[in-house]
Amino acid sequence: MATGSNTVRIAVLPGDGIGTEVSDATLAVLEPLARRHGIGLATETLPAGAFHYQATGEGFPEASFQAAKAADAILLGAMGWPGIRQADGTEIAPQLDLRVRLGLYAGVRPVRAIPGVPVALADPRARGIDLVLVRESTEGLFHSRGTGLVTEDLAEETLRITRATTEKLSHFSFRLAERRAARRGRKGRVTLVDKANVFRAFAFMRGVFDGVATQYPGVDSGHHYVDAMALDLVRRPWAWDVLPTENMFGDILSDLGAGLVGGMGFSPSADIGDEHAVFQPAHGTAPDIAGQGVANPTAMLLSAAMMLDWLAARGAGERFAEAAGELDAAVDAAFGAGLRTADIGGRDGTAAVVAALRGRLGG
Repeated sequence: MATGSNTVRIAVLPGDGIGTEVSDATLAVLEPLARRHGIGLATETLPAGAFHYQATGEGFPEASFQAAKAADAILLGAMGWPGIRQADGTEIAPQLDLRVRLGLYAGVRPVRAIPGVPVALADPRARGIDLVLVRESTEGLFHSRGTGLVTEDLAEETLRITRATTEKLSHFSFRLAERRAARRGRKGRVTLVDKANVFRAFAFMRGVFDGVATQYPGVDSGHHYVDAMALDLVRRPWAWDVLPTENMFGDILSDLGAGLVGGMGFSPSADIGDEHAVFQPAHGTAPDIAGQGVANPTAMLLSAAMMLDWLAARGAGERFAEAAGELDAAVDAAFGAGLRTADIGGRDGTAAVVAALRGRLGG
């Protein structure tokens, strides 16, 4: 990407089920937002996913991967379908292939209470939930995906944690905490979530993390065992800031976090590496509601805002950051004013969310 360029190339991978619906909704909102801020978003829709696999035998064509790799950012809907599986019984998951092939080690999962959206806890402090899980997305227990040992009598997977990736994840988390501290006007804190009391791999991870922590004296740091964190995310979720963790732990805790602030429909995510990034809602393809027009596109809209902010930091220009901020604010304002999607007991479908946001963005 050329520094200061006002046009960026976005690879769009809608995928399966409601992935296509929330992708269309997000592109419909980005259009007036881009026009309003004078930024160019050149999108290319690429085939991949379970139904593409069913039709062609390829879940992620190499041509789609190369086009996505060449883009400035990747916007992904959702992929996979329960009834469509590979020979080994696993679902089609090109999103996981992207993480590994592009080195997207930092899975950023914000957990934030949105005005007007019900939270799971009655404590008034729950309205102030604002934390970020940073899930290591290329190794951990996912390291042996597709290659685990399976015999008639046992199945075995391998967890791997490396110094190089843990250092990258730790630096990313501390830099994120610094940016959040500047925005929120209070000191940042990074808490590693591990199981170092039982597994040598996590004791190793903790040692690497502690070494990086010494380079950020302005940010507090600490550790928390994953089982205790599951408890404390329910007991006092407002107390946490940035939480880096191993792949599988992050996968589980991010869903717990989503449940605190309205559900998966409000859970954006990004998988970020040194050169590439994928932005997608944390939810799946939701076969039970696909095609009904009731899917909540908010998670993907917030993921798109994360994409615009990342592009700004990569040199696309301040207008991209301003557009990201306005999109976040428009989501907050729309739900604060009474927008209610079906997943939180309302009657507003996908189109109603698009209309509400386009109305606020001059579309």
